Amino acid sequence: MIYVYYSYLSEENHERLLKNDLPKFPLQYQEKIKRYRRWEDAQLSLLGRVLLFKGIGEIYNYNAYDKVMQHTKYNKPYFEDNSIQFNISHSGEIVACVFGSEHEVGIDVEIISDIKIEDFRFQMTKTEWDNITFSKNKQRAFFDYWTQKEAVIKAHGSGLTIPLESFEILDNTTTINDEKFYLKKIEIDKKYKCYISLKENISEISIKNII
Repeated sequence: MIYVYYSYLSEENHERLLKNDLPKFPLQYQEKIKRYRRWEDAQLSLLGRVLLFKGIGEIYNYNAYDKVMQHTKYNKPYFEDNSIQFNISHSGEIVACVFGSEHEVGIDVEIISDIKIEDFRFQMTKTEWDNITFSKNKQRAFFDYWTQKEAVIKAHGSGLTIPLESFEILDNTTTINDEKFYLKKIEIDKKYKCYISLKENISEISIKNII
């Protein structure tokens, strides 16, 4: 089973988050949050942590608050005393976190914005770009590919060392260095695209909106 927790930014809930949730985290992280000038930026970071720690506690009965989060050489976070896999993404007003118990997972959420997609032509393979070009809605088609590719990169765990154009999304799958990745579309909000990337073709996915 794969789990996805997500939440929306809310100015109304900001003081509650600062009062009830922020004190649960290390002082160094609390100071980091307090240094943000815009409440939106502070909440994006804090909500990611809240979703992560809440999800790990509810799903796996794991208390992460008294643990030290480690990072790989590519800066991917993990907890070294368990095999829980997780990944966080945010865009616009949405923050989302995916959880898996064994194999690496990745998630990407993107608000469908009016960007100049031609600037990203060489981030796509020829087939992908042709599909975007001939699509009835080029913006949505572009963000479909973009979120899938970003989710794969995050599941792979090597960050930007792998060029996006070096692998091709075909029928919700792709391969990087003989490693196969499966992609699942997550329906959160019509104004956004969201995909998760998995190393197993898991169909059971639980999606939960955390307020």
